Amino acid sequence: MQGVLAAFAEIDSAVEAIQELRKKSFGDITVFTPTPRHEFEEVMEHPPSKVRRFTLAGGLLGVTFGYWIAIWISDYWPIVVGGKPVASWVPYTIIGFELMVLFGSLSTVFGMFALSRIPRLTLTVGYDPRFSHGDYGVWVVAGPDRAAEATAVLQRHGALEVRNER
Repeated sequence: MQGVLAAFAEIDSAVEAIQELRKKSFGDITVFTPTPRHEFEEVMEHPPSKVRRFTLAGGLLGVTFGYWIAIWISDYWPIVVGGKPVASWVPYTIIGFELMVLFGSLSTVFGMFALSRIPRLTLTVGYDPRFSHGDYGVWVVAGPDRAAEATAVLQRHGALEVRNER
């Protein structure tokens, strides 16, 4: 993956550079910050997280399994009391709910790790240790044909250093 890496001392100039890169249709932009900042969250415009799909699938699987296992056990070892139905859904709602919460939460944790690619077995392209000590980094994926344009935008907004990376 080829791109351009820029280091900024000021957050405002980094935000303005990202805004201009977005206007010029640069797609994949990554920001490195020493602390989370809401300015970057607003300008990056991330889509809704896909982790919620894992939560939904895990919850539905859990409630289905909860009802199924309770009904299966009731049919396998029936206890007939006063002519009541052996498999009644009302008492099994508690088991279904508890397994929905359990499976939903476990699948949420799994989805979070899977989508964020943890553990990361390769080094992050474009990372510089000074981004952990106070500077802000902007990594822009740009091919050789658009690298000069991205470099010009980043330098115009006051980048301390701009370099091409692979």
